[in-house]
Amino acid sequence: MFSEKHMLKGKTALVTGSTSGIGLGIALQLARQGAHIMLNGFGDVDGAKAAVAALGGRVSFHGADMSKPAEIEAMVRACEAEFGAVDILVNNAGIQHVAKIEDFPVDRWDAIIAINLSSAFHSTRAALPGMKARNWGRVINIASTHGLVASAEKSAYVAAKHGIVGFTKAAALECATTGVTHNAICPGWVLTPLVQKQVDARAAAAGISNDEAKRQLLAEKQPSLQFTTPEQLGELAVFLCSSAADNVRGQAWAMDGGWTAQ
Repeated sequence: MFSEKHMLKGKTALVTGSTSGIGLGIALQLARQGAHIMLNGFGDVDGAKAAVAALGGRVSFHGADMSKPAEIEAMVRACEAEFGAVDILVNNAGIQHVAKIEDFPVDRWDAIIAINLSSAFHSTRAALPGMKARNWGRVINIASTHGLVASAEKSAYVAAKHGIVGFTKAAALECATTGVTHNAICPGWVLTPLVQKQVDARAAAAGISNDEAKRQLLAEKQPSLQFTTPEQLGELAVFLCSSAADNVRGQAWAMDGGWTAQ
């Protein structure tokens, strides 16, 4: 990976939606580089904390509901109080709902916009003053290929992820002369537990093997026919935190096996 080991020693990373999947993969890679980690999310909190702690750094958890601005600000303040700073903010929390526009439940639209888009604004707004005061910070927003292109029946998710890309660019311009950078990562298909459920459902419905179901899913969008892994996304996040990325600003970096190259 990077020749400079533990290059994030002394830094603190707050990663939302990080008890499993992409968020946990990113948290683990940042922890391997020496960063303290504050996790957030639902599910197996103890398992996620143990996985990060096994890498030797300090780890904490805050259960903020990412649809509630006051809880998001409280999480940022708790991280600052416990670790002294939020040096790296990874906005990863997200939910999904699939339906045609005319059938899309209004409450689902509102929840997706709140958690997938507005939460990144609320956390960034709270963390940015400290980053600017120290003249160093990294804000990494986990968008999606759906922040660059669309798919049918995912209107709320596509709108939110396009919004994340736009928000990233605006924030990067506001911080362009500072040591604080803002970038977005745009994954394609990643074999998270949620995606594995889609694979399992496809295999069951079509009476095919799990491997064939994976191949069919990938073949629809991802020319490499390979899933991106949470570990690979974590490695990209580590690069964006490195000095090599000091002048990488406002980018929407696709890691999608060629999906958006088509």
